[in-house]
Amino acid sequence: MEPIRPFRWDLIRPDQLGSLLDGVEAGELFFLDELIRCAARVLSQSGNGDLYFVGRSVDSLFDLLSGALSETDWASRLHPLPLSLFHGDGRDFTDAERRQLRTNLAAEGLAPTELMRGRPTVFVDLVAQGSTFGNLYTVLRRWTEEDGAQWDVIRRQLRFVGITRRRKTSPNTWRWQQEAEFAGELPASAIRNVSMDHGVWSYFGDHQQKTAQSFRRTRWADPEVAVPRRDEKGRMALAEAVQVVSAGRTPEVRRKVAELLTHEPAIKERWLRDLQLSLRK
Repeated sequence: MEPIRPFRWDLIRPDQLGSLLDGVEAGELFFLDELIRCAARVLSQSGNGDLYFVGRSVDSLFDLLSGALSETDWASRLHPLPLSLFHGDGRDFTDAERRQLRTNLAAEGLAPTELMRGRPTVFVDLVAQGSTFGNLYTVLRRWTEEDGAQWDVIRRQLRFVGITRRRKTSPNTWRWQQEAEFAGELPASAIRNVSMDHGVWSYFGDHQQKTAQSFRRTRWADPEVAVPRRDEKGRMALAEAVQVVSAGRTPEVRRKVAELLTHEPAIKERWLRDLQLSLRK
């Protein structure tokens, strides 16, 4: 069985785009400052791990960090994970769906044997109730058990960073992980949250045009997903993505991320100070 992966343009080397964006005007990146703050927080919460950006809602975060970290050792640690496991899409698989899903995940470096590597595996996504994280966790745990891999090792290597809508904090503030059963099976350090402005969160999660269609279970084995999207909405999404990557590569954005890292508790750790130094260079 061959892995199937949706097409994604390489925006670090965008010469392949040719004339695709001719005549397309991208709007102003009204969300840039908030995205920069979120990027710094996600890096600080990563535990020096490999980052997997789940689905499409965090495309812009992946793009910004891809640009900002393109000249650092962290460039190879950023991985888009095109996958929809929202609510019922992540349950009751047929045998064929389960085989294809595991084949696709293995191609992304997420087979159980790979999850035992030295660095943590960190999944990042916009979170409302956490169903995507919960379903992904269940997939990985069942796969690990069936393969006879060491779950007690893997569970200590997994980390979930949820990007949530910013709300007023109080002792009674509801947090998604309080009702996520899988969270109780992991160390407390495995679940992290990064808040985002409500309007920006909604834009990324509900309104932003995307460069590819959602990779739902009905498309996991469809080779047509490897064909690049060239319709008008897809071109508009691509133009914005190019802008985000370009912004991330500017000295101004890199300096802003580095400065924000200064205020993170994890800055006392050597790995984050080294990353900050790379961004300042």
